[in-house]
Amino acid sequence: MDIAADIPRLILGGENEQVEFKPSLSQKDKIMECVSAFSNTRGGTILVGVTDTGDATGIDVGRSTLEDLAGYIKRNADPPVYPSPQTVQFQNRTLLLIQVKENPEKPVFFHDKAFKRVGRSNQRISSHEIRKMAKEEKRKVTWDERLCEGATLDDIDWAFVTEELIPLYERISKKKVASSPLEFLRAARTIQNETPLNAGILLFGKDPQKFFPNSYIALARYAGTGVGGEKRDFKVFRGNLFSQIDRCYTYLVEHTALMSRLSAGTLTRDDIPEYGRFSLRELVTNAVCHRDYEDQGGKIIIKMFDDRIEFFNIGGLPRGVTAKNIVHAQYSRNPVITSLLSKVNYIEEMGEGWDKILEEHRNHPLKPRMPEIITGKNSVQVTIFSTKEKFGEMHWDLLNDRQRAIMAYLKEHGTITRTTCVDVLGVSKDTALRELTALLSRRVIQRRGVGRGTYYVLS
Repeated sequence: MDIAADIPRLILGGENEQVEFKPSLSQKDKIMECVSAFSNTRGGTILVGVTDTGDATGIDVGRSTLEDLAGYIKRNADPPVYPSPQTVQFQNRTLLLIQVKENPEKPVFFHDKAFKRVGRSNQRISSHEIRKMAKEEKRKVTWDERLCEGATLDDIDWAFVTEELIPLYERISKKKVASSPLEFLRAARTIQNETPLNAGILLFGKDPQKFFPNSYIALARYAGTGVGGEKRDFKVFRGNLFSQIDRCYTYLVEHTALMSRLSAGTLTRDDIPEYGRFSLRELVTNAVCHRDYEDQGGKIIIKMFDDRIEFFNIGGLPRGVTAKNIVHAQYSRNPVITSLLSKVNYIEEMGEGWDKILEEHRNHPLKPRMPEIITGKNSVQVTIFSTKEKFGEMHWDLLNDRQRAIMAYLKEHGTITRTTCVDVLGVSKDTALRELTALLSRRVIQRRGVGRGTYYVLS
């Protein structure tokens, strides 16, 4: 039914269990009580610009009225709800219509109080009822376990399932899949009867963004250490979750530094990454696994700076997990997604991912700063820090005294010539050239200029 076209009947029928009138937007708190009440019962419609007696007086609607109201509702409902206010015309008056669905996660609070709809009134829910609702909530399915509205089996990318997913599963599990691709996805709890679940569309849908427009990763790469610097690149990673993880991780690896050094006493080289490779992949995968897909008002955002990478995610840390207990606490906001990704080694099982991230940081040769976590009500940001500025220090343990003196001079003055090197070291031109050549071979300095204009700088 088109609610907007049914305004005359709604107003004529008066306020009831699923309809509420409010004369103006100045009654935001009362509107929020209605949002809480409808969310906790069977849903309903709020008409703003209509008096209690059903007179349409109308309201003034500015350019940002709808956006401001939607933001106010989202910020003040706990857990967040996402009604879409819209303007409608009735008797040459502008009214505001707010449709509120019954929320799958109950109770929905406003200012630490929860309400329910009884007849034409909103009544506060007692502590006893709240505890009862919380117990019932534990038995409910999660968002990724729900049927995807409007999706059919034709929306599944069967070529990806048969040619990539199943062979990957067989290789990892060392088990042969004897069932059909459809039965395999049913066993993975991503299809129920003939309908894909939300998890199924996100994991192997042909076009997941058709159903969940903001279910993608946006990545910006900046020059310098702040967003005020030049934006070097901007990428959007869409498609199914496997594709998003793989392409985003590949981009991060390709656009972060890798230093090679000769091992002491050997001709082999050690590769030392600017950021731990496991940490990069795990943080991308964690963001995909644990974001709140029910909130389509935002997306996963990754910002790359010269000195750090920030991973911003929608939904905050999962229930019961804090920045302090993240190593020990376990909770899956999207258990079906997490389970399948863990079966093909895309994410660590048993909540060991954060343990390994911290272990990788502790064992990194350049001892990077440990990750930082900033949590908000509906978001979380994880920051990891670059070790690039320490790359030059890795070579010092392999340098002789003369080479260290050259490096120290370069750090202070920026450039050095062979003539200056002779004076600094107090050696012959041949000896100075030999030491500079050794540093060039270790890639810690670079040669610039030609002929008599040749000079050297730090790499």
